Amino acid sequence: MATQQHPQPSPSPSPLTVLHLVQPVDGGVARVVADLVRAQAAAGLRPVVGCPRGGRLADEARDAGADVLAWRAGRNPGPDLAAEVLGARRAVRRARPDVLHAHSAKAGLAGRLAVRGRIPTVFQPHAWSFDAVAGTTAALALRWERFGVRWADRVLCVSEAERRVGEAEGIAARWSVVRNGVDLDHFRPRDPDRARDRAAARTELPLPAAFVGDGPLAVCVGRLCRQKGQDVLLSAWREVLGNVPEARLALVGDGPDSERLRRSAPPGVLFAGGAADIRPWLRAADLVVLPSRWEGMALAPLEAMACGRPVLVSDVSGARESLPPGQGRLCLVPPEDPTALAKAMGRLLSEPRLLAELGEQAQQHARTEFDVRRTTDAVTGLYHELLGRPRPSNQERISR
Repeated sequence: MATQQHPQPSPSPSPLTVLHLVQPVDGGVARVVADLVRAQAAAGLRPVVGCPRGGRLADEARDAGADVLAWRAGRNPGPDLAAEVLGARRAVRRARPDVLHAHSAKAGLAGRLAVRGRIPTVFQPHAWSFDAVAGTTAALALRWERFGVRWADRVLCVSEAERRVGEAEGIAARWSVVRNGVDLDHFRPRDPDRARDRAAARTELPLPAAFVGDGPLAVCVGRLCRQKGQDVLLSAWREVLGNVPEARLALVGDGPDSERLRRSAPPGVLFAGGAADIRPWLRAADLVVLPSRWEGMALAPLEAMACGRPVLVSDVSGARESLPPGQGRLCLVPPEDPTALAKAMGRLLSEPRLLAELGEQAQQHARTEFDVRRTTDAVTGLYHELLGRPRPSNQERISR
């Protein structure tokens, strides 16, 4: 693949400007961008976020120190793509960035078409678009990724597994891998005693009477959509209740599949809706479950582990890299396999001592491996590498 040529930046006192082009305004991608913006503003960079109106991202990015530009974009490709590309081009003209950082499939498509390598470009898939679809649509998405990579100076993956998938599918990229991280000051137990922490969290939540008590509680946090696999979880839950009848399940989140999932839900399932703060739900849980069909590296399991809760996840990209060493045999199941999921949930929910041990290991693992400061520092370092600029020293960054 040909090496892209960019003008060498001239010495300037002006801050490094990064335009984050983002289509999802809620969920994991939005949280990743908000964390990056907060860290980059604190480090003296000038972050700009181009995103659709609505959702939480615009307000959170602005509060974190970013300039925010409205960019009209839908989730799926379609007849509005030409207007989305023009909108991305206008955002670039207004922001005048040193680096374009395009997050997820739609921004990666529109942003790269708008810029076409004229400024250094980082594309971060946050899970591959061709994994989300099937048939002809998947083939077209993969064909685009193979072609569009010529306009990315770096493809930034959040897990080694995500990179390996792209490489195996013939995407000839210049790769970087920076794993997701979480704010360990924000996501942590409030009480070091796990039983007290769990009980206190349950008193904070609007739980129905059937959920009050000491019965085991499984929690799934995520957008209610095909990707997150809540339909697989509900299919498995019927079998779980046969083995652990006192168990309860809470689905925390909103999304396009909400009504369909409600109609198919067995007894003992609470649809909690979206939550501005998911920490009480994580702390209230005995087990956090995420049976996704595809991911890059999901944030919800990292957040749960940081709060001292064990997780049960499907074996998709990033899952094995998320778990503490040795937990794969208990806490990892094949995707789209409700029988395997039910068996794993039933075993874990019936063994409170095992859950406590796994939660303790998970918390230590998260605090050692998934500090968001390490993530944001590595991404900022990547920008400096692409621009050929020396990074500020630690002392310079601290003094800003």
